Amino acid sequence: MAPDTTPAALLARMVAADPGRPRVTVYDDTDGPARGERVELSARVVANWVAKAANLLQDELDVGPGDTVRLDLPPHWRTLYWAFAVWSVGACVVVGEDPAGDPAAVVTDAPGGDAPGRLVVVTLAALARSAPEPVPAGAVDEARELATHGDVFVPWEDPDPAAAGLRTDGAEVALGELVPGASGPAERVHTSTTDTGAFLRTALAAWAGDGSVVLTRGTPDPQVLRQRLASEGVTATA
Repeated sequence: MAPDTTPAALLARMVAADPGRPRVTVYDDTDGPARGERVELSARVVANWVAKAANLLQDELDVGPGDTVRLDLPPHWRTLYWAFAVWSVGACVVVGEDPAGDPAAVVTDAPGGDAPGRLVVVTLAALARSAPEPVPAGAVDEARELATHGDVFVPWEDPDPAAAGLRTDGAEVALGELVPGASGPAERVHTSTTDTGAFLRTALAAWAGDGSVVLTRGTPDPQVLRQRLASEGVTATA
């Protein structure tokens, strides 16, 4: 498994090849503060978010190779950059509970109960500048603090492609095996999955094939959805 098969290498190739083309578009039809949002990110913008999140993990939370980070987030554009940040520092993304042990950090949009020492609280609304409710003591308020971190990320250690990259549903995939080989034409893939692991795999597959992802959160009117997918040029469904 070569280093250029990792998610970080995939993102770097996307930025180099076509930095401005939309790579993820998210429509929010859920009940909540983000309802009605349409957010679209290019490879360059995704990479900027990834760099900031990776710097936070590495510099502030001391997360690196061999660690696990639990992503307690729904399918969302913020979930993508946090997953790629974890992979960029060489750690393993865990979706759901991890029977193998305590994670080095937890990234969540719903903190509650006894919070671990290294907790990142994510606010999903696009324009949020701070969490709407007080965050637990010692936790990172992502909306308030992420912007203070650098736009360029350099790992202290190169990620090991043979190390664990994604652990979900009792299965583990190595970091260097997360990016599938490209097959067929580039697709604009629509998904409405509520499974975070499935969403990450869909995005990795679409991006590996030089495509993009359109995510629907919630349940829009069927006619609205049909018109939306047509206007977005969707060519495949996951």
